[in-house]
Amino acid sequence: MNRTINFAKRNILEMSRDVLSYIFCIAFPIVMLIIMSVVNSSIPKEAGMTLFRIDNLAGGIAIFGLTFVMLFTAISVAKDRSGSFLIRMFASPMKSENFTMGYILPMLVVALVQVVIAFTASMVIAVITGSELKLEGLLISTIVLFPSALMFTAIGMIAGTLFNEKAAPGICSIFISLGSFVGGIWFDVDGVGGVMQKISKCTPFYYATKSVRAAIDMDFGKDSFVIPIVIVTASAMILTALACIVFRRRMRADLS
Repeated sequence: MNRTINFAKRNILEMSRDVLSYIFCIAFPIVMLIIMSVVNSSIPKEAGMTLFRIDNLAGGIAIFGLTFVMLFTAISVAKDRSGSFLIRMFASPMKSENFTMGYILPMLVVALVQVVIAFTASMVIAVITGSELKLEGLLISTIVLFPSALMFTAIGMIAGTLFNEKAAPGICSIFISLGSFVGGIWFDVDGVGGVMQKISKCTPFYYATKSVRAAIDMDFGKDSFVIPIVIVTASAMILTALACIVFRRRMRADLS
């Protein structure tokens, strides 16, 4: 356990030195939150659009921010693999599980900080615009987002293990676009219906957004919350297990 914690501390320190991590993991989601709130304020009430309303937008932006945690996980792993650092570390008594959790744990901390900042900004916007946003819902959503954070981090871990530091960011960019599109962050997937809705329901990103929005609204119904959070949690567990397996095999390949 101490090996994992020490390796995790090293990774947090490395990430704290990267200015881009502050921009994309913290600043960019907040900027998008503000921009979308301004867009919402310019939409006539007669239009009946609610997607960019702060109670819906807060959850969507939280999921959007987690996709950048995925990106920086991939970059961190791929960068370490491209140099001699991991090769030297592989010769240490550390096991593949220590490495995997040493990458994942710092990113979960980053995800928590990111979510807290995003929800705090959402509360400020709600007060300024006179919108209703339940504090209890935001607190519960912070916990509800844990499986989603783990899922995106695991995807980043897999991408960083399988691809080099030039290819890994590109692969994650595809997932960022895909997660935003089929996850229903920027438009109402259920309102669109048809083939788009069917495709979205085949991905865990849709259920990640759906579960956090339901939690913010304090709607814990079977279809709105229970089933989505079960799907996201199952996806997170499967992808984390897969990340451990992929990293172990890559570690053995690098040592041979």
